[in-house]
Amino acid sequence: MSPRAVFVACALGWGLAAHAAAELEVCFNYGCVTSGFVSLAEDRLATVRMEIEQANDAASERVAIAGAIGKLYGLAGEQTPIAADRRGNFLDDGVEGRMDCIDHSTNTTRFLEMMSARGWLHFHRVLEPERRHFAIFQHFSAVIEELEPPAPERLPDAPALVPDYVAPMLAMCDCTEVLADIVVPAPVVEVRPTGHPGARFAVDSWFVDHGDPAVVLPLDQWLSGEGPNVQ
Repeated sequence: MSPRAVFVACALGWGLAAHAAAELEVCFNYGCVTSGFVSLAEDRLATVRMEIEQANDAASERVAIAGAIGKLYGLAGEQTPIAADRRGNFLDDGVEGRMDCIDHSTNTTRFLEMMSARGWLHFHRVLEPERRHFAIFQHFSAVIEELEPPAPERLPDAPALVPDYVAPMLAMCDCTEVLADIVVPAPVVEVRPTGHPGARFAVDSWFVDHGDPAVVLPLDQWLSGEGPNVQ
């Protein structure tokens, strides 16, 4: 194969990889007893990615994650019966495509892992699902953990402010004392919110109807029973 042919083949391969769809398994019908595969096209994912990448701190990224989860469920619902899912367990009882908290925590974790693998998440990492239980009742949720924020970046230094008379004065009389009139701005460092590295958050899509933003709240609150009152 000629060098040009090799280049064309490599370029074509790169282009296909860059626009490859995301292949994901989603489960439903309670307890993940039924599964289906969905293919999420790159152009459909692009709008989800752009919303997440606009986040400039952990708090705004969590808001973006909540919306992204809803959108990803919406895309997956175009290819599987999960579009019939409704919040809680009673509104869609017996319907094909219904999801309980096991289905939701599994699928939401898979969506989060896809985001992480594609480099969309800058302020969080994905953990294993958590379980809360009261007496005989138990509930599961996907979980994320806040990371240390990226190191502040030093912005380009501003140019020194040299008064117009400095150069002529130096040329005429070698008056070096005028050098003191030159103003050198201090380096500018980008300031970012410190956040709460290590804080964990439940990402619970079971609380909402299909395609709505997931509920994201501190994990300790979720473990103590916080969240929308749905059944």
